[in-house]
Amino acid sequence: MGIKWDRFFITGDPLILGSQIAILLTMIGIVVLVSYLKKWKWLWTEWLTTVDHKRIGIMYILVGVLMFFRGGIDGLLMKAQTATPDGQLLDAQHYNEVFTTHGVVMILFMAMPFLIGIMNVIVPLQIGARDVAFPQLNALSFWLTFSGAMLFNISFVIGGSPDAGWTAYFPLAGKEFSPGIGNNFYAVAIQIAGIGTLMTGINFIVTILKMRAKGMTLMKMPMFSWTSFVTSIIIAASFPILTVALALMTFDRIFGTHFFTLSGGGMDMMWVNLFWLWGHPEVYIVVLPAFGMFSEVISTFSRKTLFGYKSMVGSIVGIAILSMLVWVHHFFTMGAGPGVNSIFSITTMMIAIPTGVKMFNWLFTMRKGRIQFTTAMLWALAFVPCFLIGGITGVMLAMGAADYQYHNTLFLVAHFHYVLIPGVVFAVFAGLYYWWPKMFGHMLNEKLGKLHFWLFVIGFNMTFMPMFFLGLNGAVRRAYTYSAESGFGPLMLVSAIGAGILAIGFAFFCYNIYWSARYADRNISSDPWDARTLEWATASPVQFYNFAKIPEVTSLDAFWYMKKKNKGLKFSNDELEEIHMPSNSGLPFIMSIVFGISGFLLVFEWKIAALVAALGILICLAIRSFDYNDGYHVPVDEIKEIEYGWQNKEKGVEKHVN
Repeated sequence: MGIKWDRFFITGDPLILGSQIAILLTMIGIVVLVSYLKKWKWLWTEWLTTVDHKRIGIMYILVGVLMFFRGGIDGLLMKAQTATPDGQLLDAQHYNEVFTTHGVVMILFMAMPFLIGIMNVIVPLQIGARDVAFPQLNALSFWLTFSGAMLFNISFVIGGSPDAGWTAYFPLAGKEFSPGIGNNFYAVAIQIAGIGTLMTGINFIVTILKMRAKGMTLMKMPMFSWTSFVTSIIIAASFPILTVALALMTFDRIFGTHFFTLSGGGMDMMWVNLFWLWGHPEVYIVVLPAFGMFSEVISTFSRKTLFGYKSMVGSIVGIAILSMLVWVHHFFTMGAGPGVNSIFSITTMMIAIPTGVKMFNWLFTMRKGRIQFTTAMLWALAFVPCFLIGGITGVMLAMGAADYQYHNTLFLVAHFHYVLIPGVVFAVFAGLYYWWPKMFGHMLNEKLGKLHFWLFVIGFNMTFMPMFFLGLNGAVRRAYTYSAESGFGPLMLVSAIGAGILAIGFAFFCYNIYWSARYADRNISSDPWDARTLEWATASPVQFYNFAKIPEVTSLDAFWYMKKKNKGLKFSNDELEEIHMPSNSGLPFIMSIVFGISGFLLVFEWKIAALVAALGILICLAIRSFDYNDGYHVPVDEIKEIEYGWQNKEKGVEKHVN
């Protein structure tokens, strides 16, 4: 490509210069801090090389928090730009880059790591397993996701951000109209992260099918494990489509092919179809685990078994099937014709039926329940009306003829956020407040949690509710400015103020993490919520082998009935056996670095260098194929010491027996 070195770093924009300085200072600060504390060996042995599903899950969650901050800054920049007519904070090009990276970061690098992180921590515990089926593959999945996220994010300060929207439609995303390298970052970084996610889907399918505790049939699985299972199937079905689409995009942009470029006889609509064949199932990939989290939280804090368990399972499967049959509603306005539009309009409206079943099941679970208004439960309660607004407006958009009016306006943006923020972000917060003691051995502060809740929910509605009315009045999406004569100014300002309140709410969440880590009580019960599922039958935080003795399941809500019957909570010494555990490995971390270097070189179209670097991937695979390390065994004496250390009257499960 012959890129000039003086264009390697982005210059000339004070916002980007500030970011470059902040990134550099942060990196120096981390290196200095770890060196001062002499934690390099600890960092390597405990985290960078870990294959423990719980630690991997925590690292996913940490990435989610960081990317929430990163994507949130983009959102605040957009709101600051459009808060007043004829705003001057961002020019058109910078605005295009900001809304592109905002969408990609929030969906692929915030929502996905958050949800997969919680899946990693909780699902093996819920099904009574000691780890996932392929621990080292699980580590590689995380590190590829992290590598892809970092590669995508450095585009902001090196080379230039992608600017064709988070959907990257052709011909705009092609070289003809986007000659810079920004969209190369899009094609390569998402590909690397997507490979990691595909591995995760396969791993969890095998884990859930093959590693459930004795007696735990599929119809006795907790609802979060069910939604994670179905989500993993959708991942396995849809992510290969994204992999192919991004590979073809990479060939078009870097190697000069013409799969999607109109000037060379390509089909731009093929990209749109491939993207949404993955993109709409992706909505349910992030929403279904959230539904599972709400199910666990609502059931626990209503003190009741989940209402309509079988219909909930059926609705999850129905949603999964229909999710693959609705993708054309994303381009009703592109001339597919009334016949095609009608079919996909019907399938889109049909998907509201199983979703409605779940809504009624949650409401009936709460009916006559002894509801505890914890922070986690508040998030679940707020989800119901907010998500309902997103669902109803989705049915409006599902009508092909009406969609011509709504589609390119802020009405669609508001709908999208009313689905994904209550349906994903609210759920993540509910799940974190609920499972935090299981991960870290202390609870998040409930008072700070409620402040976080009210500020975030009020800010969310102030931000996106005005967009419905703006869209119906003709405010188009993706516009970086508007005139005073349009009359959009007052509602745009309300929306911007709401975004500020929402950001303050998230800041309270971050402060809550810090406060709780320093001051929260560590002497808490292993089962502080009097919960219902097996993850609460272990220590808090969970011992590295999960279960000293794999529990035997006889019913749904297995742990609840174990407590009520005082059966299966204790075991005798002669029941204990050595536990086989996988050894740590640095190979996944090293392989992710090689992927990142190769991807970076490919982004800049240094093809020979990228190919040479890619040989490192093959070398890592060869090393792995000759790795005969079978792990290690935990001796019985060590198990006894650990178990007796946490199973006592203050912290053990006996607190809730009978």
